[in-house]
Amino acid sequence: MREAELKSLISNAYEVGQGIFRLAPTWVPRSFLIPGRRMKLAPQDIYILGVKRGGIDERWLSSVTKADNPGSPEDEGLSYIVFNDKKIALLKDAIEVEGELILGKEYMQKYGGWKVLAKFFDNLGPICHHLHQDSEHARLVGKEGKPEAYYFPPQLNFIENKAPYTYFGFEPGTKKEDIKRCLKRWNEGDNGILNYSRSYRITPGTGWFIPPGILHAPGSLVTYEVQGPSDVFAMFQSMLEEKAIPWDLLVKDVPPDKRDDLDFIIGMIDWSANLDEHFKDNHYLEPVPIGDTEDAKSKGYEEKWIVYGTGDLFSAKELTVFPGASVTIKDKGAYGLIVVQGYGSIGKLSVESPTMIRYKDLTYDELFISVEAAKKGVTVTNKAHENLVVLKHFGPGTNPDAPLIKRSK
Repeated sequence: MREAELKSLISNAYEVGQGIFRLAPTWVPRSFLIPGRRMKLAPQDIYILGVKRGGIDERWLSSVTKADNPGSPEDEGLSYIVFNDKKIALLKDAIEVEGELILGKEYMQKYGGWKVLAKFFDNLGPICHHLHQDSEHARLVGKEGKPEAYYFPPQLNFIENKAPYTYFGFEPGTKKEDIKRCLKRWNEGDNGILNYSRSYRITPGTGWFIPPGILHAPGSLVTYEVQGPSDVFAMFQSMLEEKAIPWDLLVKDVPPDKRDDLDFIIGMIDWSANLDEHFKDNHYLEPVPIGDTEDAKSKGYEEKWIVYGTGDLFSAKELTVFPGASVTIKDKGAYGLIVVQGYGSIGKLSVESPTMIRYKDLTYDELFISVEAAKKGVTVTNKAHENLVVLKHFGPGTNPDAPLIKRSK
């Protein structure tokens, strides 16, 4: 598509939606995990991409980041804008040609694009112990580092599946040689790396912030994950539920000449952060009410911070509008959103949380709000007899007033 044609399409969709775009669902499989089947994707479509690609256990939201899966198509992981019930353009391409319109001139000058990725992931069991490289290590393979944060939406966690707990970091006293020995045992079965970690029960309605370089083995709750715009990772656990994890997934994002260098590999670990004696105090998130809660409730809504304390790398809010209420909410910058409960409208667009989604369905639950629409204020109307619940994800520099995590001394 020519740039002039793309600009015309985006401008038309922007004008009709008054600065709000509808997005199509973006489904992503992972070959090394078993889907948890709670993201409302129809059961017959879980393996629609073939068993070799793996089952679909992720839905990426407001994404301009390609999924780094072997054999994947060029647009896997990328969100499409929908207009008149048709996909018209990738959100990534739209921002490249109309970034100042969508994100704002200052934002584009400072960040160069949409620098956040949100997703749902949903697995039957845990994910193996892994980390995401920091910017220094990711740059060595031409990628970006990845901090990330989690929130466990109660609306999607009606069952916990097999492992409602997550391992984070290492027990204090763990030595580099201990982890190096685990890596040396990679082909001898379970390398025992979880023996050096600590697990925490994960609870719907709470979350965690995990900077790069911290080992973590996420549990089996459906997770709303807000993170840096990257699919960089290194798996440090050699077996997961009796299934071997290939060495290739440890060194996927390691320079070719360092893939057998154990000192380099364990050097990707942020040792001080992993050995933090007060890990929970420094990383655990509980929702924080925004503004005057009594005044908000009297107007028919409540809003909470659910991802915060990231140094404004990214943030997220949960907005609940009560049955029959209509409220106008202002924000400081562009954001993506997903409706996880209820039915109503956001701006001029109808929204609803679907019961079941076929793989190719164009749903009414995901939107992208441009900067001017966000600043002017978006009217959210609940037309149902239950709460309308919306999760909103923001990029860097948008919410410097987000609270800090309680830090231990």
